[in-house]
Amino acid sequence: MSEKTSQSPIKTIVILVQENRSFDHILGWMKSINPEINGVTGSESNPLPNSNGRIHYKNQSGFIEPDPGHSFEATYEQIFGVPFTDPQTKLPPTMEGFAQQAESIQKGLSEIVMNGFEPDSVPVYKELVSEFAVCDRWFSSIPTLTQPNRLFIHSATSYGATTNDTKMMIEGYPQKTIFEAVEEGGFEFGIYYQLAPSTLFYRNLRKLKYINNFHQFDLHFKRHCKEGKLPNYVVIEQRYLETKLFSGNDDHPPHDVSNGQKFIKEIYESLRSSPQWNEILFVIIYDEHGGFYDHVPTPVEGVPSPDGLVGPEPYKFQFDRLGVRVPAILISPWIERGTGNINYEECCIDY
Repeated sequence: MSEKTSQSPIKTIVILVQENRSFDHILGWMKSINPEINGVTGSESNPLPNSNGRIHYKNQSGFIEPDPGHSFEATYEQIFGVPFTDPQTKLPPTMEGFAQQAESIQKGLSEIVMNGFEPDSVPVYKELVSEFAVCDRWFSSIPTLTQPNRLFIHSATSYGATTNDTKMMIEGYPQKTIFEAVEEGGFEFGIYYQLAPSTLFYRNLRKLKYINNFHQFDLHFKRHCKEGKLPNYVVIEQRYLETKLFSGNDDHPPHDVSNGQKFIKEIYESLRSSPQWNEILFVIIYDEHGGFYDHVPTPVEGVPSPDGLVGPEPYKFQFDRLGVRVPAILISPWIERGTGNINYEECCIDY
């Protein structure tokens, strides 16, 4: 680890990005154990299409299949309550389109998107929320799919991407990332992966000089924790796919969230037992909302474009509004117990 010193007690930041769940869906019902959290009460609702009725939010989530809509068009309808038309049209974010968009995919899907987990169904999160901090103003970077949002997380831009662009993912995105910035500052980074890491979608990380920055999670993570050898910026990449031997543990539907809970518990216990624990901040976030309901309006004003790029046709997205709110938990011995509503809007950071 670098000999550089700082006034902050935090010397190592550990990042885990789970998949495709909104704040209300995963943490909304945690309001019942901490009223400071801007969560749900059951009074929240959405209009049902072809009906005068509304569907109210419930706490009965479990195994989920199929995967709800979360494309650019789907997210637009969920946020603004109307189907996507002119990309330049300015509308208020009503958060009234989740049920109708879900029903346009499959009859009855609104029951899935208008449901969240009660605290006892996500017991690891229940304990972490009780002991540490929740960010209840953390929005995904852009209102669309996984890979553009994951690109934003470590580089503050998707380089103009608003969809999962297979050609660009193969070629590699060329923008500067936080990994180079960490290195330029005289610090170290490490990526601990279970399957092929998505961070390799950044072209610069494919350079031979970074080969020793990649570590197989199951072989090295616990050992590095135990030996106090975690670098300053740690990214953990979980299993995004199901295999015959292992289940997906990234929370992406239809993967069972209980696998994600077990994985997070494993990470937390390894960090907690490390001699570096008093210097660690563990951040759990989600890349995007996955089509699940959230009641907090998405910021649509005052959001700066990170680099002036405009997305391709037909959306011509200006990168001037954020996506739907997602879960975010901050874990560190320096965080006061039960901190319930840290406000942080994930936006653009100049690396």
